[in-house]
Amino acid sequence: MDKKIEQLPQLFLRLALAVTMLSAVADRFGFWGENSTWGNWQNFEKYTTQLTFFLPPILNKFSAYTATFLEIALSLLLLSGFKVKLTAIVTGILLLLFALSMSISLGVKAPLDYSVLVGSSAAFLLAAQKNNSQ
Repeated sequence: MDKKIEQLPQLFLRLALAVTMLSAVADRFGFWGENSTWGNWQNFEKYTTQLTFFLPPILNKFSAYTATFLEIALSLLLLSGFKVKLTAIVTGILLLLFALSMSISLGVKAPLDYSVLVGSSAAFLLAAQKNNSQ
């Protein structure tokens, strides 16, 4: 099969993961307007505190900043195609941690409703693909 055709699913996975994470970041900064989940940073911090209730309070706020930084950085790396395998693994772990936190604090239905497990699985699938940049 033509190498370019073989790389299309990889490209689609990279774009889908990156755009999904950037959409979540845009939501916490209010860019989605009426269609937002959080709508602003303060609401996102409250949500993060709910998900990370088991952490000391100072780490709740830190986790909101860390998650946002990682989502932006990983999205840019996925879009650029730089170190795809490593980036995909870290993305899969990040999304899996989100899913576990959501399950612990909100119940197992929450990560299913938001397809966080699908995103994590997609990232791990991307990491397992042949011909991606190391």
